Amino acid sequence: MGECESLENYLKQILILLETKGYARSKDIADSMGVSKPSVCVAMKKLKENGCIMMSNRSPVCLTDKGYAIARQFYERHKTLTRILIQLGVDKKVAEKDACKIEHDLSDESYAAISGLLAKET
Repeated sequence: MGECESLENYLKQILILLETKGYARSKDIADSMGVSKPSVCVAMKKLKENGCIMMSNRSPVCLTDKGYAIARQFYERHKTLTRILIQLGVDKKVAEKDACKIEHDLSDESYAAISGLLAKET
């Protein structure tokens, strides 16, 4: 997994935690992603340097507008691709794992076509 892809996954997971728990702490991020807390610290430092998150020692992680936009884009892609794979008969856990791989490499044009197809079916 490339660094950019990994950072996008961290942003997506922060968004998911914010939506489900109302907050995202480093420990929550590590637990939900199955990574070590030091790995999360390295990623949070890079995301902060890139202007994607805000955080301090005692407060939860917050997404900036830039971070939220990136996280939302990949979370929506993830949900759409997972849904399509499940409709095709793929097991839910496999579909979620595969969607995570696909969402980073899929062009905007291909994603728009897939989303349009899905919209026609609903």
